Amino acid sequence: MDRVEDNELHPWLRLMRQGDQGAFGEVYNRINDHIYRMVYFLSRNKGEVEDIVNEVYIALFQALPTYDFNKPFRAWLNGLILRQTSNWKRKLWRKMKLNTRSWMVYAQQSPKQPEELVIEAENEYEMLVNVDKLSLKLREIIVLRYYQNSSYEEMAECLNIPLGTVKSRHHLAIRRLRKLIEIHSAGEEASIRVQ
Repeated sequence: MDRVEDNELHPWLRLMRQGDQGAFGEVYNRINDHIYRMVYFLSRNKGEVEDIVNEVYIALFQALPTYDFNKPFRAWLNGLILRQTSNWKRKLWRKMKLNTRSWMVYAQQSPKQPEELVIEAENEYEMLVNVDKLSLKLREIIVLRYYQNSSYEEMAECLNIPLGTVKSRHHLAIRRLRKLIEIHSAGEEASIRVQ
């Protein structure tokens, strides 16, 4: 959802609320990439992304009648995605899969040369590995800020926490990511010297 404006989406959401299948198709086309990417970045087990995305759509259908059209849809949707991702993790009976999806999501969208895509993908993968090491609260902040381009105010509304808490979690998340990157870099340099 590359900053789809509410005024573009609201008419389709109203029709969808009335059961219009065509409206759902239009809403789906406008928000699916946003939902998929956010779930992908929040989920530790990449093999469960599709299942969680399906849960988000089920929750969207159930919650749409309660959506307040006076509030930003993006923040409401982000809150729904965060809750469904978190709920999925709490269901202990879910079978753990070790199927990790790679960075091909981005490779399909870029006209860059294969070598550039590989380097970009490796960097993205390394960053995702480090983001995955953060607690869920810090991971949510990083995903919302850097992968969804949310403002601090949007994050506060989405997470239902004070603006000051968002800023302190953001600061802490960045500090922890830097530390993880430093540890990773130091390990690589030591490995090179040993060889």
